[in-house]
Amino acid sequence: MEEKSNLYSLSLIFLLAVLTGAGGRTTAGTGSNPSSPNLNNAYIALQAWKSAIKDDPKGILNSWVGSNVCDYKGVFCADSSGSGTIVAGIDLNHCNLEGILVKELSLLKDTSLLHLNSNRFSGTIPDTLKDLFTLTELDLSNNQFSGPFPTTTPKIPNLVYLDVRFNLFSGPIPDFVFNKNLDAILLNNNNFDGQIPQSLANSPASVINLANNKLTADIPISFGYSSPGLREILFLNNQLTGCIPQGIGLWSELQVFDASFNSLMGHLPDTVSCLEDIEVLNVAHNNLSGELPDLVCELKSLMNLSVAYNFFSGFSQECAKLYGRNVDFDFALNCIPGREMQRPEPECDTVPGGSLSCLRIPSMKSLSCGALLGSLSSSNP
Repeated sequence: MEEKSNLYSLSLIFLLAVLTGAGGRTTAGTGSNPSSPNLNNAYIALQAWKSAIKDDPKGILNSWVGSNVCDYKGVFCADSSGSGTIVAGIDLNHCNLEGILVKELSLLKDTSLLHLNSNRFSGTIPDTLKDLFTLTELDLSNNQFSGPFPTTTPKIPNLVYLDVRFNLFSGPIPDFVFNKNLDAILLNNNNFDGQIPQSLANSPASVINLANNKLTADIPISFGYSSPGLREILFLNNQLTGCIPQGIGLWSELQVFDASFNSLMGHLPDTVSCLEDIEVLNVAHNNLSGELPDLVCELKSLMNLSVAYNFFSGFSQECAKLYGRNVDFDFALNCIPGREMQRPEPECDTVPGGSLSCLRIPSMKSLSCGALLGSLSSSNP
């Protein structure tokens, strides 16, 4: 789940193929020395960056010599109609480089992809990156960047893929992040804290990963009341409390929902049964209670359902049929009478959050999901 999904990331190879298919050509490694203002600016940017890199154990930068940046390892050039030869992308993934990012990177005006996964870059993200008007993918994951959320990144005008996973960023996530036209927002494995912004509901993203941070309070009650295009959202291993919002059922295309290892309470919303495309539903290691609804176990696309380490008091024959459907179903350490591997009885006498009132929609079986979700949408403040 921590690997970059091919479904949501543009491919560097695909980008270059598009450029060359439009009458251009890939010039990296040709030995040519095209002269253009675009490449001159790129030369200034890359040499300034090279001087700020302190350690290069793989010798990647040994090729960063001379004015022909198209011969630099990790730099991909292409001919673009009307612009001549440009630096279309930079891919330095897994190079183990140690250094910082420099403000001169803003001179890479034609670059669409900047991939720096798995290095040792540190410090903060230069504000000048907001001037990269053609940048669509920014991958800064698995480095040592620190400080507050890099607010300059969502300001990059045409960015659609933002990946800052596995760094040392801390503090709150700003509201405006989820108001941007980003398709993938990967913020997991940092030290972000505070509440999840209410603007989460505004995001058009198909993938949102907030896992393994220090986020607190409730999942926003507005969750689900906007674009239905979300396919994967991960809340796992934070410090979230309260209910799972009923609006979850509005994400009609949702395939992965993981809110495990939090302190969520109350019942699993009946609206989960409207998630016809859901494949992975993981709410393990919380304080959820009540009975597991029949309609949840009837979901046809389910491959993995985990409700382990909660306080559920039972489930029906429909849930028992999951094993016959080859669904990975884990209900261990709950409070289900007559089942093996459950909590000791004294632990089930007092259910955490038993008095918590979560909005519930009665008579679910008599309503179609479309009608129910329509009523939810109209009642949303």
